[in-house]
Amino acid sequence: MKRILIIAEAGVNHNGSLENAFKLIDAAKDAGADYVKFQTFKADKLVNKSAQKADYQKTNLPDVDNSQYAMLKKLELTEHMHNEILSYCEKKGIKFLSTPFDQDSIIFLKALGVTIGKIPSGEITNLPYLRQMAHAFPELIVSTGMCTMEEVKDTVDALIAAGAQKENVTVLHCNTEYPTPMRDVNLKAMLNIKEELGIEIGYSDHTMGIEVPIAAVALGATIIEKHFTLDRTMEGPDHPASLEPGELKEMVRCIRNIEQALGGGFKIPSDSEKKNIQIVRKSIVAKVDMVKGATFSEENLTVKRPGTGISPMNWDKVIGQKANKNYKSDEIISL
Repeated sequence: MKRILIIAEAGVNHNGSLENAFKLIDAAKDAGADYVKFQTFKADKLVNKSAQKADYQKTNLPDVDNSQYAMLKKLELTEHMHNEILSYCEKKGIKFLSTPFDQDSIIFLKALGVTIGKIPSGEITNLPYLRQMAHAFPELIVSTGMCTMEEVKDTVDALIAAGAQKENVTVLHCNTEYPTPMRDVNLKAMLNIKEELGIEIGYSDHTMGIEVPIAAVALGATIIEKHFTLDRTMEGPDHPASLEPGELKEMVRCIRNIEQALGGGFKIPSDSEKKNIQIVRKSIVAKVDMVKGATFSEENLTVKRPGTGISPMNWDKVIGQKANKNYKSDEIISL
């Protein structure tokens, strides 16, 4: 079975601090995540100055003018900070990812040696961006929050038309409300994506808690992405809907357990249970004392443990045959 990739989404939960970014990397590594992911953007290229914050951002980070630009400007990572973060990831032995939100950021991440391009939900209708991502990265992960199935199909078609290989594209089901209400998760849509597009699927989670990503793994997700923070009470747009380090570690542990539990899909006895077969199954035994030559019947035979003799599935074959020796009550029959 293909190993499930777990992406610990640090996002902008560093609050613009390199020290916080390092602590987030430490937490992701300690939790056992495969990747720690940040966000790469220039506010000047991402949003105009009149754009308002989303409702959840206004709630989590209130200010007078609710400017999305002002919020994002404080959360930018400089090129120097990116280099320091990448070096720290290499030192700690965890893989680095970042989502680019503009053309310059795509070019910059490619130059850093990043080979997986993460397309966020907000860029799924940005055709020039999609084409550049397909050109820049050999592997692509696409979040599909706020999307119709037709938009998901159009996005995948655009990526393939721009040179992406379908087998190297993974589509993540996603809901972009922070936090996502359970009634809006619609996890079965992930299966619909796989059926309609014939493509690898995963799940990017914004619910509170860890049960939904675990369920997604059980349903066949090959990638799980989950926001995490050092402390949910920190000031910032995404902290309240993120896992804290201990919760992230527990999520990873549960996913790895489910990953093992899924198995290969064939119904066969496991190595651990084979020793129980003879103990808990039954054999045909004598119900009463019998002499040699007696005819086996439902009156003188019964079924009991252990399963070291003739299987009761052969009951009809045994009935009517002659006893080949004397039998004591409870003795296992042999032919």
